[in-house]
Amino acid sequence: MKFIVSSSALLKQIQHISGVLNSSNSLPILDHFLFEIKKGEIDVTASDLETTMTTTLKVDSKEEGLIAIPAKLLLDTLKSLPDQPLTFTIKGDNHSIEISSDYGKYRLSGQDGNEFPKSPEVESPSKFKVSADLLFNAVEKTIFASGNDDLRPVMSGVFFQLSKEELTFVATDAHKLVRYTRTDAKASKAASFIMPKKPLNLLKNVLSAVDDDVNVEFNDTNASFKFADTTLICRLIDGKYPNYEAVIPKENPNKLTIERNSFLSSIKRVSIFSSKTTHQVRLKLSGSELNISAEDNDFNNDAKERLTCQYDGDDMEIGFNSRFLIEMLSNLSSDEVILEMSAPNRAGLLSPASNDNNDEDILMLVMPVMLNG
Repeated sequence: MKFIVSSSALLKQIQHISGVLNSSNSLPILDHFLFEIKKGEIDVTASDLETTMTTTLKVDSKEEGLIAIPAKLLLDTLKSLPDQPLTFTIKGDNHSIEISSDYGKYRLSGQDGNEFPKSPEVESPSKFKVSADLLFNAVEKTIFASGNDDLRPVMSGVFFQLSKEELTFVATDAHKLVRYTRTDAKASKAASFIMPKKPLNLLKNVLSAVDDDVNVEFNDTNASFKFADTTLICRLIDGKYPNYEAVIPKENPNKLTIERNSFLSSIKRVSIFSSKTTHQVRLKLSGSELNISAEDNDFNNDAKERLTCQYDGDDMEIGFNSRFLIEMLSNLSSDEVILEMSAPNRAGLLSPASNDNNDEDILMLVMPVMLNG
């Protein structure tokens, strides 16, 4: 069996799916890419049993067949070659692969492609369509807020909530929460599912360069995302997502409006002097002045900065984990942000002061930390 393919085209496609591969696998065949050769095309698949990603590209071939090729060896070889046509010759009896380039020949031993785990089918699925750009933004704006706690797996992913009016994406780790809503995309009926973090990161990496629509299909156990020449199928997180609406405070009379970049830069500088365990920064608000301070009593370090702002509300002092504020402010793109608060022991709500896209609504919630002293 033989096929000819461009080295750079093959490298680009398999780099997209190589993120699926784990560093240690229970099944040795999962260290391989599955090549399925059809007339004039190959499907290349990577899987870790939870997530399976397939990419299709054109090749010069008149044959059909299956072969599993060692992934790391193939990637390293392709990275070291300049763009040129490569001829792959596969011997079916012992699964050996010979790659011929302008420089010479390289032989590696593969495995029987029939032993590669079959891609799961999403049976009797619900479907919706979404633009690649929208899905990329939704994942990028939410995934950082998802948790890493194995004891609460539902919080380790992003919650997709679909309705006939809008799509909502939510992530939380119980300390911070992001709700991202788009009214320019909708589903035919209300539904929801929880996507794990790994396949979402894989999608995010590929979608940044895609202009197509993404066709999403899902049932109770799996979801598939198809676009351009790529398909990703993953197992969903099983469980009921917490009632996130219940934790968003409704009455927040104290409202701070401030320039995002100066607020972010100030917190970054001041937080260098904060406690290494709590990362606490203190915001003291009165009139048109915001004082940001931090101290690390173990080492007698402290820092204070003063910013002008627009503040409507009672004078207050509130503490936050600086890492959460930095992440949130970095994931907003507006020139100014609004921080709404009710009391020093209640969550603060962060949102853009203005939005270029009327179809987009983003709300970030951050829990306060107890102030020392």
